[in-house]
Amino acid sequence: MSLAPISVATLAAMKAKGERIACLTCYDASFARLLAGAGVELMLVGDSLGMVLQGHRTTVPVTLEQMVYHAACVSRGRGRALLVVDLPFLACATPERAIDAAGRLMQEGGAEVVKLEGGAPMLDTVRRLTEQGVPVCAHLGLLPQSVHRIGGYRFQGRDHASAEAIRHDAVAMQEAGASLLVLECVPAALASEIASMLSIPVIGIGAGAGCDGQVLVLYDMLGLNPGRPPSFSRDFMAGQGSIGDAVAAYVRAVKAREFPGPDETSY
Repeated sequence: MSLAPISVATLAAMKAKGERIACLTCYDASFARLLAGAGVELMLVGDSLGMVLQGHRTTVPVTLEQMVYHAACVSRGRGRALLVVDLPFLACATPERAIDAAGRLMQEGGAEVVKLEGGAPMLDTVRRLTEQGVPVCAHLGLLPQSVHRIGGYRFQGRDHASAEAIRHDAVAMQEAGASLLVLECVPAALASEIASMLSIPVIGIGAGAGCDGQVLVLYDMLGLNPGRPPSFSRDFMAGQGSIGDAVAAYVRAVKAREFPGPDETSY
């Protein structure tokens, strides 16, 4: 196995070969080392830390300073994995703010890719970031930072109009220069179609097995969610002897296309 660092080019080559990409969220150096040892190719420092670490009900309260801090922690333990970091709420309200925030995440936090939520309104920001040499991961479908506007954590793209909007935005994001796309909580058929349409890797969460890779919130897949777990997640800790074994089981299941299964998929 190559020990070269994983890059966006590595992930694009994996997509071309039909190899599935294993991704998990991560928030500190210790877990980063464990995930790297289990073969996770992409670590996402998600603003989900606001919920699983800080106890907030949404991701909205998370600040840029907090994202920089946690990104730097993960960067020290990530090994060869690619490090993707969320731009937090309103950090990309304008292209200028996004460029400033991305600079901090990359220079101080060690981010290699920055992720932003939203479709058409974010296209100019994606163009501006990529023009400045910043790799971008787009995020469509359920947008957790917009939870107050949409009225909760609801599946998206279930009617013709919204599905068409997601398709259109996905193509537009690729054309604007995005290197990766996360699709969250959309029907499996729609996600599979988009993954086939695009040349960039599509990472799914609650989007079926047809995506080029999968991501879960680390705490959900370890069964550490104190409330009701998401319907699209799985407790990989069940029946395992250690956290490392659980993460390795997740990676195997993603690679073998055994996760997500029918019970974890919305059609």
